[in-house]
Amino acid sequence: MKKIKKYLSQKWVAIAWTLMVIILLALPGKMIPEEPAFTIPQFDKIVHIGMFGLFVWLWSNHYASLNLNKRKLLKIFFLIFILGVALGIGMEYVQKYFIPNRDFDEADIIADMIGAGLAYGICNISMPGLE
Repeated sequence: MKKIKKYLSQKWVAIAWTLMVIILLALPGKMIPEEPAFTIPQFDKIVHIGMFGLFVWLWSNHYASLNLNKRKLLKIFFLIFILGVALGIGMEYVQKYFIPNRDFDEADIIADMIGAGLAYGICNISMPGLE
């Protein structure tokens, strides 16, 4: 478990996940597969919660591995949360105006905020050095 946590705390993992989130949200609607799992009601909201929760957790995990003081680390966690929410809102507008066959959905923004907020809370409670 320690090796996995060390691996996931590397900056390139957080960068790769951030790019993955942006790419997935920028896919044209016709490129999204028609899988049976996607027909589950509100499944896309669960996906948004997971994407933005992992975004906040990976970036927070990276900064927690830098052995910063507690006060600075908590400020960074909050900034990461705000950036996650801003990314979610911004990508909804990108979908609305620039991506074919994609819609603006306030419920997606709320799901992004829930995912980011849950991860922010978990990081504030569980990251090493914050106990």
